[in-house]
Amino acid sequence: MTTPIRVILVAALISGTAQLAVGQPPAGATVPHFAGPRPDAPIPRPGLTLQSGRVALVLTDPQNDFLSPTGVAWAVVGKSVEENHTVENIEHLLKAAKAQAVPVFVSPHYYYPTDHRWRFGGALETLMHKIGMFDRPRPDTPEAFKGSGADWLERYRRYLEDGRTVITSPHKVFGPETNDLVLQLRKAGISQVILAGMSANLCTESHLRELVEQGFEVVVVTDATAAAKLPGFDGYEAAFVNFRLIASDVWSTHDAVTRMAGTR
Repeated sequence: MTTPIRVILVAALISGTAQLAVGQPPAGATVPHFAGPRPDAPIPRPGLTLQSGRVALVLTDPQNDFLSPTGVAWAVVGKSVEENHTVENIEHLLKAAKAQAVPVFVSPHYYYPTDHRWRFGGALETLMHKIGMFDRPRPDTPEAFKGSGADWLERYRRYLEDGRTVITSPHKVFGPETNDLVLQLRKAGISQVILAGMSANLCTESHLRELVEQGFEVVVVTDATAAAKLPGFDGYEAAFVNFRLIASDVWSTHDAVTRMAGTR
C-alpha cells in the first residue's frame, strides 16, 4: 500500500470523510500545555520525589511508524510531534537516563501475521491492522525489522540497543496488560515511573492507567509524547486532561532531566 493510499485510509476511518487537510489542528486548538496546569484548575499535584534504585524511564512505542516522516501514522501525528519536539525530547530523556544510570524500559508495539487473523477490534485497533502499522513478518527473527515501521528511530538505537535497556514483549492493543512490562519493573525493584512515548491518548495514557492501578507512582513527560490531530479530534488535548487527573504529576522534558540528575 502506498503512502497516499494510507493517508486517505487514515482520513476516512478516523474522520469519516474522504477529504482531510492532514496535520491541520481543529479550530480553536490551544498551544500544548506541556507541564503547565491551567491556572484556574483546582487539581492537586501530589508530585514525585525520585529515589535512586526505585525509578525507571518507561517509553511506549518509540518507533518509526509514529515518529518518522516515513511512518504510516505521520500524516495524522506529525503536526503534534513537531509542535512538541517529541523526537528530540525523547532523546533528551534517554541521554539523561543513561547518564544517571536510571534504567530504561521500552514497551513496543508489534503485529505479526497471526495477529491479523483477529475477528474483531476497536476503531484505532482496526485502523492499525489495515495500514500495516508496526508489522513484523515473524516474532522469532529480526528479518525485515531494521528500518521498518516497527523499528526504533535510528537516533535512538544506541540507547535502546546498549545491552542494558529492557525491551519488553509487545503490547497488542494499547495498554501493558498484554505484555510483561509490570513483571519486568517489579523484578527490577521499580516503584516509580517517568512515562513518555507515543501515542499520548492511546498507548501512553493506557500505560499510565494500568501502572497506576498496579501501584506505581507515575509522572508523565508531556512534551515527550504527541497524538493525532484532526478536525474535531485532538488526541493530545484529550490525553493532557487525563494525565493531570490521573498521574502524580506532569513534567516537561527539562523538569525530568533536571530531576533525574539528582537521583545519584
